Amino acid sequence: MSDVGVKLHKGIGRDAAARWNLLAGDVMFPAAVLDARRMQHNLDWMRAFIDAYGVSLAPHGKTTMAPALFKRQIDAGAWGITVATSQQAQVAAAHGIDTILIANQIVGDANIAAIVDLLADPALRLICIVDSAAGVALLGEACRAADVSLDLLVELAPEPDQSGFRTGVRDAAALAGVLDAVAHWPGHLHLAGVEFYEGVLSDEAEVRRFIRRAVTITRDLLATGRIARTPAILSGAGSAWYDVVAEETAALAKAGDVQVVLRPGCYISHDDGLYRIAQEQILKRNPVAPSFGDALLPALRIWAVVQSIPDPARAVIAMGKRDVAFDAGLPRPATLFRKARDRRPVDAPAHWAVTGLMDQHAYLAITPGDDIAVGDVIAFDISHPCLTFDKWRRVLVVDENFTCVEVVETFF
Repeated sequence: MSDVGVKLHKGIGRDAAARWNLLAGDVMFPAAVLDARRMQHNLDWMRAFIDAYGVSLAPHGKTTMAPALFKRQIDAGAWGITVATSQQAQVAAAHGIDTILIANQIVGDANIAAIVDLLADPALRLICIVDSAAGVALLGEACRAADVSLDLLVELAPEPDQSGFRTGVRDAAALAGVLDAVAHWPGHLHLAGVEFYEGVLSDEAEVRRFIRRAVTITRDLLATGRIARTPAILSGAGSAWYDVVAEETAALAKAGDVQVVLRPGCYISHDDGLYRIAQEQILKRNPVAPSFGDALLPALRIWAVVQSIPDPARAVIAMGKRDVAFDAGLPRPATLFRKARDRRPVDAPAHWAVTGLMDQHAYLAITPGDDIAVGDVIAFDISHPCLTFDKWRRVLVVDENFTCVEVVETFF
């Protein structure tokens, strides 16, 4: 087989020892590319942050669904990996992750059966969340039938007078109903603590109010002996408010009776849009975050080629909705490389902008006379890594010379 037939594209790869180089023409474009140095910086930064607050980290694996990246996160100090579905839990467990938090309600016969099957492994620590007596009953029946036991976190939602809404109990009566339901399944279901997701709220004061309620409820459940795990778990935090969660729960964590588990998932790759803005806010409001040197760095880019320049004010790039997220902002041209001219990529002109995407094409607004040619390679920063990773089965990790050092598989 010729080299051409085995070069990387979505779904086809070969041993990363082949040492492809992005600048040498070894890789088919478009390609999803992670910068190894920036990714390691982000891992180290988050480790310093959680250590400063005395909390634990279980990053949300749904962002990347890449077990190789899960391992990097565990090696950098993560306590476990968070997932959202039974399938994601299966992937994590199959690749050696031994602590898995399912931050979602598991319902449906096959979904519950998959969780029960995982519980047969005594080395696996698996935790689910619940927000209704009905959901508790479904899990209890399945665990009793299989003679296995499952740790649960009761999920809190913002109170009825708050604007955020998703899953979770919203008042004291609903909470009591879940607690009573768990108690009906002794030996098979155990309350391990409390879970919440503050990302449905947009106002900092409301976020803090919600977290303080979670802290109060956790303390009350400990005091009344309702939590079976020592230490109890209190888990929250997406990628936008994890600093506020850490601030509001640090005292509880340091007291020793509660293990606070944060769940940001996007930090390993970060981005240059949605989460760059969120991180800027964190650096402004948090007293600890600015002390760790450079902030989180965007490590994921999509590399694509200029396919056509049909008029002086617009180029067409061979990259589209099948390749890059567009729900939280269009990709932004970051660097330009022309093999016949450049030794390394140079900054793309600041006025270039993607104005629209089709399935396989991006429209790039340029200015007449700009130095751009068919065949040029442009690397694009992205916004919202979750919905970029899920478009790729292989992601390249490259070093400072743009040489591939690893091929990461995803399992969406």
